[in-house]
Amino acid sequence: MRIPRILFLTCLLSLLIVSMAPAQWVQTNGPVGGTISGFAVNGTNLFAAAYPGGVFVSTNNGTSWTAANNGLTNIYVNTLVVSPNGAGGTNLFAGTDGGAFLSTNNGTSWSAVNTGLTNTGVNALAFSGMNLFAGIWGGGVFLSTNNGTNWTPVNSGLTNKNVNVNCLVVKDTNLFVGTYGGGVFLSTNNGTTWTPVNSGLPNKNIVTLAAKDTNLFVGWGTLGGGAFRSTDNGTSWTAVNTGLTNTYVDSYTASGTNLFAGTTGGAVFLSTNNGTSWTAIQIGLTTTSVWALFVTPASGGSGTNLFAGTNGGGVFLSTNNGTSWSGVNTGLKAAIVTSLAVSPNGASGTNLFAGTGGGVFLSADNGGSWIAVNTGLTTAPVLALAVSGTNLFAGTYAGGVFLSTNNGASWTAINNGLLNLNIYSIACSGPNLLAGTYVGLFISSDNGSSWTVVRSVPTTAFMHGIAECLASGGSGTNLYAGTHANGVFLSTDNGVNWTAVNTGLTSLDLVTLAASGRNIFAGSSSGVVFLSTNNGTSWTAVNTGMPGAYIYKLAISPGGGGSGAYLFAGISGGGVWRRPVSELVSVRKLAGDELPSEFSLAQNYPNPFNPTTTITYSIPTAAHVQLSIYDALGRQLVTLVDEHQEPGIKRAQFDGAGLTSGVYFYRLQAGAYTETRKLLLLR
Repeated sequence: MRIPRILFLTCLLSLLIVSMAPAQWVQTNGPVGGTISGFAVNGTNLFAAAYPGGVFVSTNNGTSWTAANNGLTNIYVNTLVVSPNGAGGTNLFAGTDGGAFLSTNNGTSWSAVNTGLTNTGVNALAFSGMNLFAGIWGGGVFLSTNNGTNWTPVNSGLTNKNVNVNCLVVKDTNLFVGTYGGGVFLSTNNGTTWTPVNSGLPNKNIVTLAAKDTNLFVGWGTLGGGAFRSTDNGTSWTAVNTGLTNTYVDSYTASGTNLFAGTTGGAVFLSTNNGTSWTAIQIGLTTTSVWALFVTPASGGSGTNLFAGTNGGGVFLSTNNGTSWSGVNTGLKAAIVTSLAVSPNGASGTNLFAGTGGGVFLSADNGGSWIAVNTGLTTAPVLALAVSGTNLFAGTYAGGVFLSTNNGASWTAINNGLLNLNIYSIACSGPNLLAGTYVGLFISSDNGSSWTVVRSVPTTAFMHGIAECLASGGSGTNLYAGTHANGVFLSTDNGVNWTAVNTGLTSLDLVTLAASGRNIFAGSSSGVVFLSTNNGTSWTAVNTGMPGAYIYKLAISPGGGGSGAYLFAGISGGGVWRRPVSELVSVRKLAGDELPSEFSLAQNYPNPFNPTTTITYSIPTAAHVQLSIYDALGRQLVTLVDEHQEPGIKRAQFDGAGLTSGVYFYRLQAGAYTETRKLLLLR
């Protein structure tokens, strides 16, 4: 992932426990969308890189999309590039958080091409002739002269080579790289040597680079700074921000005399004079954070198609140079589904609601088709959904709680008394509405018109999932809270007091709960679903999650544990999946002492964070473990773990109090295994 970006929720790929029953999850037809980080074109094939979600291809200018991920073992795709292969065909390359991949058949199949890469976080790819360059997170620049068969570092003079290379651009015979921490570097000899070219740049944390005619442009993404232009190959830079009302520039593209800039939180801007002045162009562009821009010839060769890849909202298309936009996401099942809710629809069926980074979607046919229902919902992502009678509640990140009384057709904010607007979970408990927030649990007895705090969360973790089920003997109810890194808690007095109920849980990252009758399901960040039938006294792992799945939310359709009921799962980069509840409750128990099968280092959570975050890692055999935090210049700040550890799933908490906002890195060494990841502190 190119950092810095605001992408609230991050995802884990490790499937740590294997089910002993056949997997029978079915992916629904949406909701569509997702976070799009790049585009490429080959003839009539348009490719989109999803982060996460993998690669999607469209043969009809985005009207419909198909996943093209066979062999692509990492679905966190940062960049795509197409080139001739020297034998009359073409190569399609994908740069991912797990290395570089090559497809010679338009994405039908992929193979890893990483020999020689010392770090597999590929943020950028670019061709200069037959030379393929890769910008590596934490490793500088690498060169391949044989279509990725092997790679060689080309970092002489690249003084910040141990920091992220975020972007690459070729201009004539010049190669430019944008780095995080070192600014822009220029090579005139295919990367053999590099020279910094930063005179006039106020910020050296470069997110995007673009070349147009004799001009070179840079942008800083979430760090701000606007657009800067160089007309002398980077020797000097000048601000070109007139009319650019949002200075968080993430992407550029050019078409003829038009230069387009995509921003975080401000949609797209157009300049017809090389950045001297800008005009906002966003009619119909409902998602305002634009990570990628791309231009292709329009069908028939007259005019152009302008594509915008957004953070959470998928792909948008403009055929009139940005004057108006329309979503083109059919089949693009890359949405990160962060919340789910189910309710009767009044016609002997059910309404299934899904909250995503692009808002709320509704399906009335168990996921067969979806429509967006976002009028009045001014904030996304939607992290929580709950239904009480005809009331539908949505909890958002930074926007608080919204209410709809018409199945999402319109929404109204209801935040009076809420001390924090980061809503992680919502549940209805009798006449009360409960909201789990960054600072604790809040309760409303008037459908959200007013809120009061119940008490702080039962642990230092956020209260991510809340569920209610019948108490033992059928008298009264129990309230359960799922937390990050601290498991499940039980309250029998409506949230006043809590007790941990974690026996049998092999993962304590229980970020979602769903209950029906006395069946309680808990979904984990490691992709495992747990079941308790005895009020949380003990838990059983009933199956693994969906492929590559961080399970964000679970929901059960009306009907309880009956054979016709479904358990729905909202996951990272794959939309909504479903499975009959009857299958899950009959799955036999896995061995309680089952251990992870391989070393792995998960993405920290939450990310971005302020000021604390948890790092999870797995070790299949006993080893000496060292886990350390580094700054953007590679300086070690703190060692969280330095000891011999037995096999298992481990966690460590990092407190960033006292540090400034920015990108940091964490590195795990366990025996011969080494892996590094990045984390983002936002104050």
